[in-house]
Amino acid sequence: MRIVSLLPSATEIICALGLREALVGVTHECDHPEGVRGLPRVTQTLIPTDATSREIDELVRERLRSKRALYELDLAVLDHLAPDLIVTQALCDVCAVAEAEVTAAACRLPGKPRVVNLEPASLAEVLTSLQTVADAAGVPELGRAAVARLQGRIDAVAARSAGVTRPPRVMLMEWIDPPFTAGHWSPGIVRLAGGREVVGREGEKSRSIPWEEIVAADPEVLVIACCGFDISRTRQDLPILLAQPGLRTLACVRDERVYLFDGNASFSRPGPRLVESLEILAHALHPGLHPLPAGLGPAERLTAAELGG
Repeated sequence: MRIVSLLPSATEIICALGLREALVGVTHECDHPEGVRGLPRVTQTLIPTDATSREIDELVRERLRSKRALYELDLAVLDHLAPDLIVTQALCDVCAVAEAEVTAAACRLPGKPRVVNLEPASLAEVLTSLQTVADAAGVPELGRAAVARLQGRIDAVAARSAGVTRPPRVMLMEWIDPPFTAGHWSPGIVRLAGGREVVGREGEKSRSIPWEEIVAADPEVLVIACCGFDISRTRQDLPILLAQPGLRTLACVRDERVYLFDGNASFSRPGPRLVESLEILAHALHPGLHPLPAGLGPAERLTAAELGG
């Protein structure tokens, strides 16, 4: 079995299933686990490396209007790799190679590899994605074992959260300029962690919102996990957030409960590491209730000085 992944989350799923040796090609964004960095890249991005968040947002919106993706497939590399299985997505219209382009490319390849589209909108569906990939690779038993391990960790967090009598009001912010609330699986993760998402909607798409909606919601906890950004890149946009009117009136700022997550490694990718994100978030919301598992670091909490206090 020769597998090509056209998604960072699919790459993580394939490796979590124990299929790293079958993986022969990945995207330009695939960086986890460490061993995939040296594999051939089958995609390239159209986003300038020096683009601001506002410019990236405008480019995404333009591509959505024109129904064109932000990523291109390197057909020569794909042809050379001769995959038996291609794992891609149909969830986001611009954040991966267009589905039609992948299908057309697969039809031209020798042997016509199988194409598996992943489209999870919840944490439960992410686990289903693991089983889907395992089945397509002919190793269903590996899928069942991986899903059972992850489900056990989810259940442990959910069981502890069941004792929370007053879940804090939480907003998970997916983008700063302009503000985006996180949708899909993220509000469900907040709920499992013992919080109540007050802006994002479970199972629905992420959406751009006016700043006034955030002020009206007055979250007690603000979690910033910018899509595709690590913490260092997210920090570059903090001055934009801190300049928003009414920021310092929010309960989360007054109580210094604003957390930064590596969005690229955590909430952005619908793969196995979402369970780690759940465990880290649960610890941030209720540190006395949810112990931080060994090997995981806590969420980065902004200080009063960083919040302009």
